[in-house]
Amino acid sequence: MKTLLIPTDFKLQSLNCITQLAQQFSQHKLNIIMVHTIGVTDSISELLMLSRRSAEYRHIPDAFYKACTEIKRDYNINEIRIEFFYGNTVAAFKNFLEANEVDAIIDMENYDYELLTEKSSDPTILMSRSGVPVITIDTLLPDTNTEPEHQEEELEEQSI
Repeated sequence: MKTLLIPTDFKLQSLNCITQLAQQFSQHKLNIIMVHTIGVTDSISELLMLSRRSAEYRHIPDAFYKACTEIKRDYNINEIRIEFFYGNTVAAFKNFLEANEVDAIIDMENYDYELLTEKSSDPTILMSRSGVPVITIDTLLPDTNTEPEHQEEELEEQSI
């Protein structure tokens, strides 16, 4: 079983890479974590309000949930989970990845990642510095930028 993290802004287009991933990792059941990154403030009053995290879920359209359910049903996917990462440090992001046992992060090339709120952050820097393998998927092309067998071998070597 492989766990893949996909940064998302909850547009349906961000789900397009899952079909490529399901084909690339066809011999594995996949757990997919769709994550949106939100920076944490230094303000004590805002930190006290952080427990009201459910407010971010209003940004997820019903069509996104429905599409996740359909993709899970149609492909060899064990779970598609939606998460918000609250933080702005590499150390916190590494802890998040470790707690969720992420095997690889998906970088969608040619995808215009939009920030949902003023506190949303671009996950690119966190992804590149996380130490977790990053698989680049070109959203304009049906194939990834390297051979699927090569990327899977890299993941296998990382888990040894």
